[in-house]
Amino acid sequence: MKFNTKVIHGGQEHDPAYGSVMPPIYQTSTYAQTTPGGHKGYEYSRTHNPTRNALENALASIENGKYGLAFGSGLAAIDAIVKLLKPGDEVISTNDLYGGSFRLFTKIYEDFGIKFHFVGMEKASNIEAYINNNTKLIWVETPTNPMMNIIDIVAVSKISKKHNLLLAVDNTFATPYLQQPLNLGADIVMHSATKYLGGHSDVVMGALIVKDKDLADRLYFIQNASGAICGPQDSFLVLRGIKTLHIRMQRHCENGKAVAEFLANHSKIEHVYWPGFENHPNHDIAKSQMNDFGGMISFTTKGNNYDAAIKIVERLKVFTLAESLGGVESLCGHPASMTHASIPKQEREKVGVVDSLIRLSVGIEDIDDLIADLEQALK
Repeated sequence: MKFNTKVIHGGQEHDPAYGSVMPPIYQTSTYAQTTPGGHKGYEYSRTHNPTRNALENALASIENGKYGLAFGSGLAAIDAIVKLLKPGDEVISTNDLYGGSFRLFTKIYEDFGIKFHFVGMEKASNIEAYINNNTKLIWVETPTNPMMNIIDIVAVSKISKKHNLLLAVDNTFATPYLQQPLNLGADIVMHSATKYLGGHSDVVMGALIVKDKDLADRLYFIQNASGAICGPQDSFLVLRGIKTLHIRMQRHCENGKAVAEFLANHSKIEHVYWPGFENHPNHDIAKSQMNDFGGMISFTTKGNNYDAAIKIVERLKVFTLAESLGGVESLCGHPASMTHASIPKQEREKVGVVDSLIRLSVGIEDIDDLIADLEQALK
């Protein structure tokens, strides 16, 4: 079954009760039993829920995995991965990553005795110097948030397998439409399903997908024991969103390319960060492991002026100034004061998150309206 068919049918079956084409919303916390332990596969909705299970099956299908897990948020999904570790273990992480991931790693889990190394992974060989007997996990974002750096998943996978380490990839920016990390050697794929998978800015959710049964069983245990699950209504909304993922991503990519080229040719723009440019440092890797280059773009204005950046995002009208990304509507953000504010300024600027950096999530509106909006805001 090809991807465009999988998003609609993958892992799904018609409801056995009445033949409902879409999985019903099982808005229940508990299920009747005929005798203690005698039930129809469901006993309590923290552990299992039919609507959530339908979503988890769909997630596994579109990422070419075998097991999917849905959580109450992307951070809850990351939290479950880190709970595979114990005090004294070490993690090698991308140095340019979502501020919430950095906060979880440094403000929560470092206090529990887990050590994190933040490494520039544009050259996968940089990882080797940080591997020791305590290393257990490599954490990768690609494309990275917000600098759009590209990391070679195949090369990192070879390193992780050589040292018997887990490799987890945050695939939120790319989505399985553009990139499938399990096929490239990753052990775990993570999504903030809030973003492109849901696609309509109306739900908060996280997801994990794996192939290995033992790893899946450990994560299912953590999911149930810790309880950071999503509800049936949210599961239904993301299932609905996944069914149009392929056609939405096509337009996100088309519009993203047009916006990136417009910005690159504008006299007031200093740098545009988008992996589709041939002069992007890892363009060839992006071309080899992605089917297109997505709708996420970051850029800086000339002079690295904080006030100028704030004026631009305030003047935009079609682009909405807001947290998050991946919805059908175009969004803009100022990472230094919004998504990455939890990262100390000195650390932010080391990886390029300067005060003039603006991040765009290019939506699926008419491209002429998006270009006109950027033009008027930049004047």
